[in-house]
Amino acid sequence: MAGSGLLSPGPYHILSYGTLLGTTFFHSFVGGIVSFQVLTRPQFAALMAKIFPVYFSMQTVLPVVMAITYPGSSTSLAPSGLAGVLDSSNRWTVLAPIAAIFASGLANLAVIGPATTKTMDERKRQEKERKDGKKSYDAPPHSREMEALNKKFSTLHGISSMLNLGTFFAAVYYGFSLASRLE
Repeated sequence: MAGSGLLSPGPYHILSYGTLLGTTFFHSFVGGIVSFQVLTRPQFAALMAKIFPVYFSMQTVLPVVMAITYPGSSTSLAPSGLAGVLDSSNRWTVLAPIAAIFASGLANLAVIGPATTKTMDERKRQEKERKDGKKSYDAPPHSREMEALNKKFSTLHGISSMLNLGTFFAAVYYGFSLASRLE
């Protein structure tokens, strides 16, 4: 690895990776769960509506930073940065997990997240327009329209959760790859 300190890409790579893994772990397994347990459903929805765009932006930007700052090896003269990430010897240990993290973050940020928010808004409108006195999360029976919206929300939420879990597992996998380079 060429150089050390502020001009070396290594510290920025490690900090980006650590931020990604820590944020993903905390949001998925601590913050999100605790928030769901202590907040009312509307408060939880409002909180997540503000957190998710920032969270998914981080899951999209940090892998790019990791790719740009990928530290080459000083002992084998392996390339740094994007050239190192794209090197054929790193296809499955570096490129695949970083690309998977980027793709899942981008999918949640640009497609799944907005579709989920739109569905939540449609459920709120349905609650107000239909005078059946039921919230989307109340026990059934619901109108057919609300059942369809609840099913759509559940599907989108499930896809988003699976993408997020994929990000977590890809980050852990990459962590083992990164750790194997320590001497």
